[in-house]
Amino acid sequence: MWNYTDKVKEYFFDPKNAGVLSDANGVGEVGSISCGDALRLMIKVDEATHVITEARFQTFGCGSAIASSSALTELIIGKTVDEALAVTNQDIADFLGGLPPEKMHCSVMGAEALRAAIANYKGVELDEDDHEEGALLCKCFGIDYGMVERAVRTNGLTTLDQVTAYTKAGGSCKTCHEKIEEALAEINAAMVAEGALAAAEAFSVGAAPSPKAPASPIVVKKPGTSAPVQVSPLAAQAEKARPAGLTNLQKITLIQAAIEDIRPQLQRDGGDIELVDVDGDTVVVKLSGTCVGCQMSSITIQGVQAAVMEKVGRPLRVIPHTALASA
Repeated sequence: MWNYTDKVKEYFFDPKNAGVLSDANGVGEVGSISCGDALRLMIKVDEATHVITEARFQTFGCGSAIASSSALTELIIGKTVDEALAVTNQDIADFLGGLPPEKMHCSVMGAEALRAAIANYKGVELDEDDHEEGALLCKCFGIDYGMVERAVRTNGLTTLDQVTAYTKAGGSCKTCHEKIEEALAEINAAMVAEGALAAAEAFSVGAAPSPKAPASPIVVKKPGTSAPVQVSPLAAQAEKARPAGLTNLQKITLIQAAIEDIRPQLQRDGGDIELVDVDGDTVVVKLSGTCVGCQMSSITIQGVQAAVMEKVGRPLRVIPHTALASA
């Protein structure tokens, strides 16, 4: 169980300002219902004074997401739009008496929605087109460079785990970790140059290296044959690290352990995964909940395959159980 404060519980069970604001003149939408939390923030701004007189929200997500959205509306009502822009995700978390580290992304979602709603009210485009090719860091959750940069700068983030906790970037298939690390190193370096971060605290790519697969396919000899076969880089890496004498029961146990490591992140977003069968080197899993309708489910499967291969230490193929029905 997450350690929620009484204020979080209050704003979840009895949210303030929930619902539709029909005469809103500023609307901001962030997140994705198919892949996790989503928030629609609606504000009504007095044209003469630029004061936010009303604010309402519609949120799809966990208790922290609902509480954060509700807290945000309470924080901004009565402020001018420029004053509201100064509200940070940390202000939202502080208003609630704190959030679990793994749920800080809910407060970040609120700050992003506020930024979008005010831009919509002003009738201007946001400072950058964050979703142009090359700027989208995490496809699973639609997290772009701009959102990561704002979270890193606002909260002084210096690790990949922190970026994931605050933005969800890299929390699903994990194939984007390298891009996130490169972005984090670049942002931290800029913060050091500006005097906003101590050099000793800044993240540096390679400072705590994790195993990385070669970029191009590799040709190896399949055990028991002399015929060369082409495999993926990750499969070649797993084959090289394969433990000797692994029994089928041990293999299944390791596969189950890898899946159990992944489940909490999927469950937090309304999805789930379970092991269905292991047939040789083919692992059959079942996705459920929001994972079923998610357009990025194939990437989730790839992430599961990578995690399973890393745990077992040999090449494996992970497929959804629906693939068996269509075969």
